[in-house]
Amino acid sequence: MRTAAAALALCAGLFAAGPASAGLFDDEIARKQIAEQQKRVDELRQQNDGMAGRLAKLEEDAKAQPVLALVAEIEKLREEIRNLRGQVETLGNNIEGVAKRQRDMYVDLDQRLRRFEQPGAAIAPTPGAAAPAAGAAAVAEAPKPASTAAGVSVEENETYERAQGQRRIGNYQGAITAFQAFIAKYPKSTLAPRAQYWIGDSHFNLRDFKNAIASQQKLVAAYPDSSSVPDALLNMASAQLEAGDNPAARKTMDGLIARYPSSEAAEKARRRVANLR
Repeated sequence: MRTAAAALALCAGLFAAGPASAGLFDDEIARKQIAEQQKRVDELRQQNDGMAGRLAKLEEDAKAQPVLALVAEIEKLREEIRNLRGQVETLGNNIEGVAKRQRDMYVDLDQRLRRFEQPGAAIAPTPGAAAPAAGAAAVAEAPKPASTAAGVSVEENETYERAQGQRRIGNYQGAITAFQAFIAKYPKSTLAPRAQYWIGDSHFNLRDFKNAIASQQKLVAAYPDSSSVPDALLNMASAQLEAGDNPAARKTMDGLIARYPSSEAAEKARRRVANLR
């Protein structure tokens, strides 16, 4: 019995870290799946605790009950515990699969953002928006000495990747600190908008929705022409939904769809807005 309880406690401990690893990433369906799986694990643990109490009571009442009836009841409890253990193992496998899919999606998102953030890449212009001044564009796209082909120095890239490493292992607080240090050191880097995005996303995964929203608002204000803006708006809307502010989330998604109608983030926003109706 103690072995089963310990196994369940260990699973629960691992699953408690699940959201941190899952919200790795910006997919609402995956996060909800993990939350549902964890809720089920908690229910199973409560059932196990209840059976442990029943078993303890049976042991106390052993002298007052027929031995055969007591043995049958104990065997029944053991069978229920074996079933629970199997369910917990299945749930663990399901959560691991969902977390892996989330990690893959985040890697894909980071790679997509990298492509868009290359010098010379641009977001689809907002209808009616004024084009940037030619001089400013020329300065922004000018090659930097001792830099990589992407216009980012080796030192910048290594610093950024160290911050990403913290995020990938689920150390979101460490990632926030590292990305903030990156922006402070390289405020003009082409990677700075993405670093700001991951600060907001890390706050989201820590379920600090207030700072997640504030961080993405900062990205939109500081880097309005960045291709990270659509994803920042989507992440902001996700945080508003999680915080229970559906009207604000709808407004954010409507703005995203209006400003960046052809973006992948806008397509996701359309589906979420439809589900809110």
